[in-house]
Amino acid sequence: MIRKTAHWTQPCLVLHLTLLGLSPNPVRSEPLDDTAPPAVNEVPDGQSPVATDFDRVTFFAEPKARAADAVDADWPRFLGPNDDASSPETHLLAKFSEGSLAKIWEMEKGSGYTSPVIVDSKLVFFDRIEDEEVIDCLDPATGKRFWSHAYPVVYRDRYGFNNGPRASAVIDSGKVYTLGVTSQLTCLDLATGAVIWQRDLMKEFDRASMFFGHGACPIIYEGKVIVPLGTNGMDEGWSVLAFDQNTGKIIWGTKHEWNASYSSPIIATLQGKPRLLVLQGGESDPAFGGLLCIDPNDGTLHDAFAWRPDKYESVNGAAPVAVGGDRIFITTSYQLGATMLQLNEDLKWEQLWEAPMFGIHWMTPIAVDGTLYGFRGRNEPDAWLAAYDVETGKELWQHDPQWGIPLPSGREYQMKYLRGSLLQADGRTYALGELGTLGIFELTPGGAKELDKTQLFLSRSTWSLPVLHKGLLFVSQHEADTEGNPPRLICYDLRGE
Repeated sequence: MIRKTAHWTQPCLVLHLTLLGLSPNPVRSEPLDDTAPPAVNEVPDGQSPVATDFDRVTFFAEPKARAADAVDADWPRFLGPNDDASSPETHLLAKFSEGSLAKIWEMEKGSGYTSPVIVDSKLVFFDRIEDEEVIDCLDPATGKRFWSHAYPVVYRDRYGFNNGPRASAVIDSGKVYTLGVTSQLTCLDLATGAVIWQRDLMKEFDRASMFFGHGACPIIYEGKVIVPLGTNGMDEGWSVLAFDQNTGKIIWGTKHEWNASYSSPIIATLQGKPRLLVLQGGESDPAFGGLLCIDPNDGTLHDAFAWRPDKYESVNGAAPVAVGGDRIFITTSYQLGATMLQLNEDLKWEQLWEAPMFGIHWMTPIAVDGTLYGFRGRNEPDAWLAAYDVETGKELWQHDPQWGIPLPSGREYQMKYLRGSLLQADGRTYALGELGTLGIFELTPGGAKELDKTQLFLSRSTWSLPVLHKGLLFVSQHEADTEGNPPRLICYDLRGE
């Protein structure tokens, strides 16, 4: 049964209209006078620097030759080329050789929870080293460095998590964009690393604080860098802003009371046109948030659907998932769960179903042939892999394997995937568990078949989606492991025959 729910475009007025059975009009974006646009620097002429060795990288071996007919793809944003945790790459391993995966190179990294992005044979990684946020540009095949840029940062996580950036870099049109943990928005030239422009959004705008710093990844759309900004938590400020990607000047803003979450926005075609989908819901008291549907050309807010746990110390983390048929799936943890929405002809959300047990803490689930797959659960003990039917919201199965691995002490440690991540490629699914297990699965509506698995390392907080490029797999290890290795970015050879 389709059930209409209260829309929150302008909270009091819209709720009143909805109770009367009326539909509020779209909220048009207000013109913005950018009184303090950033300085724009010219990129110096000259070729890209030559990649060279540096002391944080260890090279192990050349990868296997890539199959001549293999399909390769860039990875410009943390959810991949399609913003859905999938890649069109082919000729990848279906089974690990001798139970392990060969390392090509590794880089000792700083703090942060980011993944690399890769375009035009340049890998960009964003982290924090001591008191600086650092952007490194590397050769993805060797780990050698083309350039590095750093700027000072002052931030300490109030809950004791690490103090580095949460949002991965974005590459578009020969430029690199980063959004730091304290809301430094930076545009660099991909070839040279030269700074083109930078804005300190925390200083410029009246915004509420955030539980874990600024964490949503920006998205680029037709010359605009779109950022979930977040408001001051007391009125309808600028919830989302769009900046000119070349100059950093504000193009449009969308007002709403919802603060920025840790979910990254996507663009999806709904009712025949591209729509910007932003799942907001960060620090606020009372706790509120939900899904905004925005015209990405001018910032017009079509509708907003409230979906956020009522617990103060909770956030929305998983990105929205487009499943076709003008439908969007969203999920959150903290006992609220998931829901399927459909945008109708009036550009208003209609709720199709709810799945309270499919609440996902931060990973973005994958949608394959009418089925949603994801690691549901708020904490480690209550997390497992599950499948849900797109049409009905019915749970199809749960999969929660357990196995033992030996520790250096000689004891055996009982393992699970816990709150893992899923990457879809080459007709199979690669699952990265939060303790460093990499599994290969065949997922169908009928069940999960594990083809193989290997322990890359044993370390907590392996929370970032792995990255795939030219048959190489890049994994961010965010904490030291049981063998004494520090946090690392590791390149593995996933090339098949």
